[in-house]
Amino acid sequence: MGSKQKKRRNGSAPQENRADYGAPVDWRAPAAHYLPDDFADDRQFAATLARGLEVLHCFTPRDTQLGNAELAERTGMAKATISRFTYTLVRLGYLRINRISGKYQLGPAVLSLGYPLLASLNIRQIARPFMKELADFVRGSVSLGMRDRLNVVYLESSRGDAPSIQPPDVGLSYPVARTAMGRALLAAYSHEEREGLINEIKVKTPEDWESFQQQITESIRDYREQGYCVSYGDLRREIHAVAVPMRSMADGTILVFNCGVSSFLLGDGQLTRDIGPRLVSMVRSVEAMMGVS
Repeated sequence: MGSKQKKRRNGSAPQENRADYGAPVDWRAPAAHYLPDDFADDRQFAATLARGLEVLHCFTPRDTQLGNAELAERTGMAKATISRFTYTLVRLGYLRINRISGKYQLGPAVLSLGYPLLASLNIRQIARPFMKELADFVRGSVSLGMRDRLNVVYLESSRGDAPSIQPPDVGLSYPVARTAMGRALLAAYSHEEREGLINEIKVKTPEDWESFQQQITESIRDYREQGYCVSYGDLRREIHAVAVPMRSMADGTILVFNCGVSSFLLGDGQLTRDIGPRLVSMVRSVEAMMGVS
């Protein structure tokens, strides 16, 4: 193992060493998701419904307003088809028209649709004080997430007292391969589940696999050896993070916690020597409260 590799693994990861792992991606870019054509051979698959949902997936934190032409370009659908979908989605409340720009925005029905899921996850209430305590101690943020197809979506976040840290909003998602949280999920899966998801990443988002293959391999090894995975500015250059998956829930779902800290607040090796073990301890405490074993 070369000196640069050693520095990355012990937690220091100076700026010049991260260059070997590729520049951090644009964290505001849209997350990856499945497309209707991925299920062309499935006779039970409702392609029309899938295309309507694909329209909703076009909206991102960066692109909150889109017109029919932009939606047609992003989905590859005909403008007439997009017009029918947007009209229907507006009537159902999943889209609304911005009176100033004349473009479409997500409507309140989208938010209402997600609330029953959040309400059913009582782990958010149980974990919240543990997350806040750790976030305050490390002067960073602690978040809880779960997998959504090829992405990890945030379910809860807590911020410490450092003004430079802005935790991800609930509902924000990033591709699995790009984050410590996503790679911790990969590491926690069975061999068959992991290989299946990796194959999907290779096929559907080859650029993510090319950019983060080495980090994924390291994360799986780190999790086996230490119980957590790390990221040194892979998503946002100024944020270093560690992630720990929970043990599988009764329904088979695996949730994951991460802790992100501004790089300038971290001492040499602090992420792996101190914060990683603290996050592992926090997750074990949450599991005990949840009765997960």
